[in-house]
Amino acid sequence: MSEEFNLQESLLSLSDISLYHIPAEIDVPSLRTSSIDESLSSAIETIVHDPDSIIHQQSSTFDVFQSILKYADSPNITGPILTKLLDVILSGLSNHTNGVMNLIGGQAQGFSAEDMDAPMIHKQPLEMWAFLLQWFISSAERGAGKSSDGSSGVTSTTGRGKKKTTNKNAGNGSSGYSTSFIWIDHIPLVLGTMNKVLRIPTNRIWRTTSEKESFISCFVKPTYQLTENEGLLKNQEIKLGLYKIICLSVKFHQHGFGAQTSIIQNLTYFEHFSEPMAELLSILEKEFDHIQLSEEILRDVSTKTFAHNDVKGPRSFSKFLIKLAELSPRVVSKQMPLLLGHLDSDAHPMRMAIVEIIGLLIRDLSLSDEGDEEQKSKQIKKYFELLMERFLDLNSWVRCKVLTTLIKLCDLPAKFPKQRHQITELTIRTLEDKTSSARRYAIQLLCKLLETHPFGALHGGTLNLAEWQERYDKVSSELAKVDAIELEKAKRDVGMVDGEGGEEEEESEDKENEEEDENENETKDQDEDDETEETPKAIKTKKERKPRQSQLDIRGIEAEQTNLDPELIHKLRLTKKYYSDSLKFINQLENSIPILCQLLVSTTKSEVLESMRFFRIAFEYNLQSYEIGIKTMLHLIWTKDNNATTATTTSSNAVVGGTGVETSKGIRANLIDCYKSLYFDVVPDLSPKQQVNRIAKNMIERTYGATLAELTSLEELMRTMMVEGGVHNDVINKLWQVYSTDQEIPKPQRQGAIIILGMLGLARREVVTERVEALLKIGLGPLGMHDLVLARYTCIALQRLGGSAKKVKGSLSDKTMRLPMDSPIFVKLQEIIEHSPKSPQWFSMAEQAINTIYLLGEQPDSLCSEIIKDLTLKVFEKTPSTSSPSPSANQDEVPEPSTADEEPTQEEANSTQQEIVNSDESEKKDQIGSFKLAQLVFIVGHVSIKHIVYLELVEREFKRRKDETAKQKAAAKAAEKDSNDLDAVAGNAEDDIGELISGIRERELLFGEKSLLAIYGPMIAGICASPKRYKNPSLRQAATLSLTKLMCVSAQFCESHLLLLFKILETSKDPVVRSNIVIALGDIAVCWGSMIDDNSERLYQGLSDPDPIVKKNTLMVLTHLILNGMIKVKGQLGEMAKCLEDKDSRISDLSKLFFTELSTKDNALYNNLQDVISHLSIGKHKVDEDIFERTMKFIFTFIEKDKQAESIVEKLCQRFRSANEERQWRDIAFCLSLLPFKSERSMKKLIEGLPFYQDKLHEETVFRRFTEILAKARANKAANKPETELKEFEAILTEHQAKGLEDQALEADVLRKTKAAKKRAAKRPQANGRGRKAVTPDDDDDEQDDEESTPAPPPVRAARGKAATKKAPPPKAAPRRGGRRKVVDSDDDEDDDDDDDE
Repeated sequence: MSEEFNLQESLLSLSDISLYHIPAEIDVPSLRTSSIDESLSSAIETIVHDPDSIIHQQSSTFDVFQSILKYADSPNITGPILTKLLDVILSGLSNHTNGVMNLIGGQAQGFSAEDMDAPMIHKQPLEMWAFLLQWFISSAERGAGKSSDGSSGVTSTTGRGKKKTTNKNAGNGSSGYSTSFIWIDHIPLVLGTMNKVLRIPTNRIWRTTSEKESFISCFVKPTYQLTENEGLLKNQEIKLGLYKIICLSVKFHQHGFGAQTSIIQNLTYFEHFSEPMAELLSILEKEFDHIQLSEEILRDVSTKTFAHNDVKGPRSFSKFLIKLAELSPRVVSKQMPLLLGHLDSDAHPMRMAIVEIIGLLIRDLSLSDEGDEEQKSKQIKKYFELLMERFLDLNSWVRCKVLTTLIKLCDLPAKFPKQRHQITELTIRTLEDKTSSARRYAIQLLCKLLETHPFGALHGGTLNLAEWQERYDKVSSELAKVDAIELEKAKRDVGMVDGEGGEEEEESEDKENEEEDENENETKDQDEDDETEETPKAIKTKKERKPRQSQLDIRGIEAEQTNLDPELIHKLRLTKKYYSDSLKFINQLENSIPILCQLLVSTTKSEVLESMRFFRIAFEYNLQSYEIGIKTMLHLIWTKDNNATTATTTSSNAVVGGTGVETSKGIRANLIDCYKSLYFDVVPDLSPKQQVNRIAKNMIERTYGATLAELTSLEELMRTMMVEGGVHNDVINKLWQVYSTDQEIPKPQRQGAIIILGMLGLARREVVTERVEALLKIGLGPLGMHDLVLARYTCIALQRLGGSAKKVKGSLSDKTMRLPMDSPIFVKLQEIIEHSPKSPQWFSMAEQAINTIYLLGEQPDSLCSEIIKDLTLKVFEKTPSTSSPSPSANQDEVPEPSTADEEPTQEEANSTQQEIVNSDESEKKDQIGSFKLAQLVFIVGHVSIKHIVYLELVEREFKRRKDETAKQKAAAKAAEKDSNDLDAVAGNAEDDIGELISGIRERELLFGEKSLLAIYGPMIAGICASPKRYKNPSLRQAATLSLTKLMCVSAQFCESHLLLLFKILETSKDPVVRSNIVIALGDIAVCWGSMIDDNSERLYQGLSDPDPIVKKNTLMVLTHLILNGMIKVKGQLGEMAKCLEDKDSRISDLSKLFFTELSTKDNALYNNLQDVISHLSIGKHKVDEDIFERTMKFIFTFIEKDKQAESIVEKLCQRFRSANEERQWRDIAFCLSLLPFKSERSMKKLIEGLPFYQDKLHEETVFRRFTEILAKARANKAANKPETELKEFEAILTEHQAKGLEDQALEADVLRKTKAAKKRAAKRPQANGRGRKAVTPDDDDDEQDDEESTPAPPPVRAARGKAATKKAPPPKAAPRRGGRRKVVDSDDDEDDDDDDDE
């Protein structure tokens, strides 16, 4: 018999297999596979005949098994050998396990169930077989039994739950199974056997803890080893087998502490263990009724601390906690007070985990039917308070997790009314979060709150503010009546009519009302504040207006009281509370809409898409302000979509649970889908005719109250839909029907129809060409005469006849269709221009009419000449016989009033009255004449600008004909030389044509003898130059606009009138005139750049204009001119920088856009930075210090190059030398602190500039700025470089600060002594008292202060003579440094106070 087997020693020896001693070891490496197989078979036969032979015949059985396992990695050990070995191990374990169970059950022969020592006979065999099984599993996990082709029986850790190992030779017969061992196929059987063994009562076999733990470790240790293989955990059967082994060990074999240690270690080092370990604990709780291990692990986790930069650990533990909370929320809930400590953890994944766990616990509490409702509501309230606090978490991921958690909670059946208002308020605040993801989730939460609102029980789901307010007011009035009746009843019951008794009744009534409010809040589960604040107030106001009892109809009141039902009254109070809460929620949503409109134009795609989704939902719920967002959304049609999807948004939406919008489409495509779904898609339950009417009506309504920008965006939307075939022909016919109807319909409806038709005609010309007669009959007929807006859009629709093909740059072809001048279209256009009634809308209509003539006419100049002549005759045919064509010349002649002393006679009174009537008539005629003159002037100006465009088309047509002729001749001639000569001739001809056209434009149009426009140029200039003579605002606006258009025609005309235009810009009080001039100057700069470039400083004056429209237009024009290189920047960027802090958001946003674009130009911003600083910090243009800092902080974000930063440091340091005021010191120091100081050269330049600012360091703010620079330099310093230089610089700064403070104190001391000397000198002559009253020291001090506070004696005292001047105190000594006088004066005052006290 061999030596006795010791399990603990054997397990320790396995740590190094090569040194493991086997008494009767077989030399496996030197044997053939067949020999090994024979030895194994012999051992198995021995075991089969005598299961106890593993103890008695260890050399022939146990040692054989150990030898094979020791050399399991040897190629001699094949799959069949390992399979046989595994089978015998499992059989041996099963056999002895059955033996133990039979002994315990009393079924074994010769043993009784009461014999406690009976199972001990199986102790050693079980230990030996368990030892062999552990050794086998570790060998198999190492890859024992690999086949010759390299395939392994161990699954890869990168697998996805499928058996990755395959047998390549399976199709060749049984030979494939003879060379490989597929371990994963045997694992379920192994786990089943282990599961069976662990069900035996180990306490009756192993009496000591160490022995039992050694035996249990033979099963638990391999189990943990198997769980480390991530691929195995994806197999459900294997995973459950592993879980049950650990659960059995914990439940029945005191493995709790070992399992706790192992799980914590696994969570620390293996990230994939997070969720499996949570599932393990859940099974242990639910199937084995054991929660002690879970509680201990949670306590252990609650005490862990994580660094802020630790990634792996917190992420693993957070996943574990979340999964455990999902599976076993009650277990986690018990340990929640300890786990809440992680809300203050430095590692944000742990804070995120706690937030999500809180959400899961709220969900569990709200869905649970068990427990006390009041206790659950308290817990829910506490958890919500914790969530609300996390809205202010410093980490954006935690804030996002709070939002996603609340999104999930909104889907629960419970609506949480007490917390809903606070959630909404905090969510709206998060819309302005600095992080894009937080803003996106906030929009998603708002959408979810809107979709799941609890106010749809009584009146459906809509949330229109006006409707709910009306309902609330109605209920409030009813309740007020009820309260008044109850009050009177109470008064009569106690027999009190006096004021005191009434007040006491009011107090008791208020108390009763408050008690009713509390009961009502408990029933309705609503917030307590609103009812106690609103209802008593309403009652009190009603009571004050109620008449006294003696004035009431007692019988009527008694009849009303019989109808009062207490239940009905209670229902009314609850309804009022319901309406109050709904109004609060609606108002919160309404207040969020301006912020959401800003997010619609965000640069982040996901935010824009989520905002669009909110407004789509708001439309469905009929929020009052949804139209603002829908209109703002329309401008997104100009967004250029790219096909790339946003991966982050997709993953985020998966986290949220699919609440996000689909990001595969772009913003533009989503916008079109949104508008289609809201307005243009077919809705169910409507007939085809009703569908068409609905779509046409929605299209027309989009134009109501739309601005020019909205109409332009709507036009692009309609064009895109028309191109994509999204507009049905029946809808187009319906629009024509609305436009052409003879019925009396609202003007905006007919206007909207033609606007939409014109937009659709842009994409398909046939929409308009088939209905030209209707356009002439309606829009340019009697209806158009009385509705000039209709006529204007009819002209725009007619322009679609020419086609909308865009000209290709450099192309000479012109695809525009033109009509002969005898077409009825031009007759109608001329008629409506000349004969339409007086209206401010005439100008915009006439503009489009002229555009139509020049776009469609073959010879538009002839028709326009006739129109100008006809309008000229109208203006001058009935003018008074004056020397000038001034329609308002008589306005200056005012009749002299009679004196007050003289009594007017009846004749004089009648004549005066007649004069007044005549003057009124003449004034009315003058206004009519002024308007006619304005019409003429406007047409002349617009015709001139359109004629330039027409000349360009003529030039292009000439070139096209020449080009075609040249090509034909070139084709006719084969010789290359002749062809080259011909090309040269053609090129010369094109140059001649260009010079001819430019000559006509420059010299003929405004200065030619036969030119019609030449007559009107001086007249228009004269009107503009005589503001006192021509006072009519419409005339002046039209004349100024026409003058600017004429200036774009000829450089000579422009040069001669440019100063006049600038003079009007400076002196005109009409913002429309100034705005038009600013815009025109931009066009003039494009035409004649040198003229505006020489006078660009005048253009910048518009930036200080009081009118915001003029200011915005000036900024816009300058932005285009500067960015496109039309004018040069000459130090005026400071005025544009002021606009960064403008109160008007449009101006500030445009200014930010300008500087952002300017920063992309080569050094443009860098070159002008010094001028901007000077402009904003020094002189009459300087701004407040806080505005200066905000402005420079924005501009300095564009200084990114190291070389630029180094140069700016040097220049700013030199500015200290010429800075005399402390404000300038602070500004320069602030600018220095904005630089990044990433390079050593920047710091070196700063140190070199020390002499320039060393005497300014005593100023507190300056020194603080340099301290910030030092901190920034240290943060950017390389880790391997010493801080010697920075420390020396810091010491120098501190030294100079201290020196400056000493000098300042010395100056103060000198001035204090000088002041004291002056006081003493002033006291001496007063003490002698030459005929004067003695002066007390206090009076002397007061007089001295008065003298010092007065800079110079008043003129009256100059007559006192020289005696007074001799007694004047000596002048104060000047301070040695000019910049410190402010501080010194304050010190002097303090010293003065001290002297007075003495």
